[in-house]
Amino acid sequence: MSSMGLDSGTGSWAKQRRQHPEVGFEIAAVLRRLMVQPWLISGRDDEAIGAVRRNEEKVRDPIGKLGWVLIVERDFVRLRKSPPQRRHAWAATGPKPLTCSWFFLLVAAAEAMPPKVGIGHLVSGARAAAAETGLPAPNDQAERYAIIGALKMLHERGVVERLDGDLDEYLTNNDAPVLLAVHHHRLAHVIANFGSGDPSVDPQAWLEQVEREADPARRMRRKLIDDTVVYTSDLDPAEADWLSRRVRSDDGLPLAATFGLHLERRAEGAAFVVPDGAFRSRKELGDRPFPAGGTVAHAALLLCDVASADGILDPGRPGWRGLSAEDLLDRLAGFAAVFGDGRGWAAEDVADLPGLAAKVQGLLDGIALLRVDDDGTWWFSPATGRWEPPPPSPTKTAPVPRPGPAENAGDLFDHAAPIDLFNH
Repeated sequence: MSSMGLDSGTGSWAKQRRQHPEVGFEIAAVLRRLMVQPWLISGRDDEAIGAVRRNEEKVRDPIGKLGWVLIVERDFVRLRKSPPQRRHAWAATGPKPLTCSWFFLLVAAAEAMPPKVGIGHLVSGARAAAAETGLPAPNDQAERYAIIGALKMLHERGVVERLDGDLDEYLTNNDAPVLLAVHHHRLAHVIANFGSGDPSVDPQAWLEQVEREADPARRMRRKLIDDTVVYTSDLDPAEADWLSRRVRSDDGLPLAATFGLHLERRAEGAAFVVPDGAFRSRKELGDRPFPAGGTVAHAALLLCDVASADGILDPGRPGWRGLSAEDLLDRLAGFAAVFGDGRGWAAEDVADLPGLAAKVQGLLDGIALLRVDDDGTWWFSPATGRWEPPPPSPTKTAPVPRPGPAENAGDLFDHAAPIDLFNH
C-alpha cells in the first residue's frame, strides 16, 4: 500500500472526526491493539479481526500516513511496521541473536514442510538450511533453548503453531511427540522490511537502508506513535520544524486523536499519551509498562525521585537531571537496606547492586527516560517527574508505584497517565 502525501491529510482527518463516537473508539482501540500485537490470528483474535474488517478503510488511512502496510487475509491480519525506534534499546531486551537465527532457519525450513509436521522433522530441515548457509549447528543445550524460543515466537505469530505436545520436551528428546501446524500462506508475511543488499556482507549498511525514511513528517509521526517520548534535542532541522509547526495543527494532533491518544507538547519535546480508562491491562500498552511492580521497576522509580530532588543540572540538557555512577550505587545500597531482607526486593538483586543498576538502566533506556554518558553519569528525562514518589517505608512487599496527580508532576509532561505506549 502506498503511503499518502503530507498535504492530503487534512480532508481525510476532518472526515474521520465526523464519524460516530463509538466507531472512533473502536478504530482507536484496534489501532492500539495492532501496535502491540501486529499479528491477529483467527480463532484467537476473532473480536479484533472483526473490528478491523468493519473499519478497514478507516484503519488503513492512519497506517498509510505512517508508511506502514496492513494485510487483511481470510484468517489473519498482519501489520507490517517500520523497524523500531532506537534499535539498540529494543535489541537489549529482545530475543537473543541465536534465537533470532533459529527463528528464520525454521521459517526457511517450514516452506517445504507439510501442513502438519513433527518437531523433529522441522528442526532437521532447519539444520539443513543452516548447513547450506554455513551457520554452525552444534546441537548443544543452548541451541535447543534457542530452537524452543524461536518456535514459541512463531506460535505467537500464528505461523507455525503447536497442535499437540510440550515444546520443552525437545530439550531432552530429538523425537519429542510434538505436532506442529505450518500455515504456508502466512510465511510470506514474516519479514516486514526489506533491503536490496545482502545483510550478511554488510549488516550495518543493510540496517541503515531498511531504516531510512526520507520524509521528515513520516519520520516524526512514527517517532510519536512508536516510542515513548520525542525530545527536541534529538531532532534534525526538518524534524524540529515539523514539531514546531505541525504537531499541534493538521498532522500530529489528528493522528493522536485517531489512535485515541492525548498529545502532550512542552519545550523539551512531545509525547502521545494513553488517556486514563482507555485500557484494561498494562499489557495493552506495550512490553515495558512503567511504573510497574517488581524490584527493578520500584528501584527505577525511587532513583527517578532522587534525581528529581537532588540531581545535578546541565545547561546543555534543559530539564534533565543527572546522578553520578558512584552516587547512584550509594543510593541503591540505601534502598536495598530498607527494602531487602525479605521486605520486598528480590534477594538476588540486593546481593548484586551493579547488576540491579544495569537492569534499571535497561528499563529506563528502553522507554526513553534515561541517557548515560561515557563517564557513567545517568541523565533522567524531564518526563520522569510525572509520577509521585513511592511511599517512604516498606510493607511486607515492595509498594507498587502508580501514576500520581498532575499538579506536581514535573517540567515536561503533566498528564498523569502511562506513557509507555508501544515499545516493540
